[in-house]
Amino acid sequence: MSTFSVRDPRVARLARKLARLRGSTMTEAVITALENDLKRERDSMPLADRYAEIAADLAAKAGPNGREVTKDDIDAMWGQ
Repeated sequence: MSTFSVRDPRVARLARKLARLRGSTMTEAVITALENDLKRERDSMPLADRYAEIAADLAAKAGPNGREVTKDDIDAMWGQ
């Protein structure tokens, strides 16, 4: 796990203000703010690009031995 240190006084001030408003820690406030910003960026992407990102993520999780799911595989999952 890498460490993250805030050296910019403005960032620290904004994080403290957000934490105070939310009744949370500075760390929680920064995490939530970053997650919200990432979601906003992702939601502004064209749908095709979002699908491509999801497909790439799934392909990476499948690893080098991953294979395409066949109709028979899908039928077996649904008990047909």
